[in-house]
Amino acid sequence: MLKITLVRSPIGYARDQRATAEALGLRKLHHSAMHDDTPAIRGMLHKIRHLIEVEEVPADASR
Repeated sequence: MLKITLVRSPIGYARDQRATAEALGLRKLHHSAMHDDTPAIRGMLHKIRHLIEVEEVPADASR
């Protein structure tokens, strides 16, 4: 599992980067979302890597 936290505002960045942050469930600064570690999620994280912080957490700790 990955804990993704929005640490910079997507305002002023391309529309697709704002949409990627919202698709990950990140709507406000310092808001976190948990996602499984899949190639699709990794691709989304790579696209907005300058806006987020990512932590790897054990799967049992997320629930």
